[in-house]
Amino acid sequence: MTGRSRRQPLIGITPDVATAPTSKPDGKGEPLIVLQARYARAIEQAGAVPMVLLITGSRATMRTNLDRLDGLVVSGGNFDIHPEFYGEKPIDGLRHIRKERTEFELGLISLALKRDLPLLGICGGAQAINVAVGGTLYQDIGTQIAGAGKHEQGALKDRGGHEVRIHEGTKLRAIVGRASLEVNTTHHQAVKELGKGLLVNATAGDSVIEGIESKDHSFVLGVQWHPEFLTHRDRWQKKIFSAFVTSCPQKRLKPRTVRR
Repeated sequence: MTGRSRRQPLIGITPDVATAPTSKPDGKGEPLIVLQARYARAIEQAGAVPMVLLITGSRATMRTNLDRLDGLVVSGGNFDIHPEFYGEKPIDGLRHIRKERTEFELGLISLALKRDLPLLGICGGAQAINVAVGGTLYQDIGTQIAGAGKHEQGALKDRGGHEVRIHEGTKLRAIVGRASLEVNTTHHQAVKELGKGLLVNATAGDSVIEGIESKDHSFVLGVQWHPEFLTHRDRWQKKIFSAFVTSCPQKRLKPRTVRR
């Protein structure tokens, strides 16, 4: 008997890097790639299969992975994107850098955009999307934006700490169906100048950009908050993942023959 079936979308998620604990005299533990389970769980709950990607400088490996994927999530992390990637010099407010991860994510985003692969950037992932298409960042909101509100609210990450306005006529507005959302933000950097083809879809009360999307691609969305923390209690945050997964092409499996 022969048949054709459709599979769940396969979604790649970029991880972070860490070092395993060690008792070695030199204190050098084994390098690790790590990902908080909440990202994968949100993707799985939205009906897709999550896959943690390897951080690599190999474009060949990146292309091979993208050949298999139906969508890409660029996750957040406790690090800054070095301003050298958008043509600026560091200021005193710049914090910890993970250059290898940034180079990997910028390269992966560029390749994904060329394929029009559905792309969701979360927190630092949204910033990486902006930088990948020529945009810039505020290196430190408190230092560079006069009168800015408090955007580092880690203690409220599973509840939401401030409101953002969702702009009319945007994909994000169509997804959530609301003019505003209460969100959780844990960032001290933010989008400054928009990259090519992007538009703002959400802003905080102090006008800091909280969301971006592409005008030129089928689904490229970046949010500065962490919706994966809120899906258990906020159906509008859950809609972001559902819309992303729905946008991912569900490739047909090859015909198979079952012999009895």
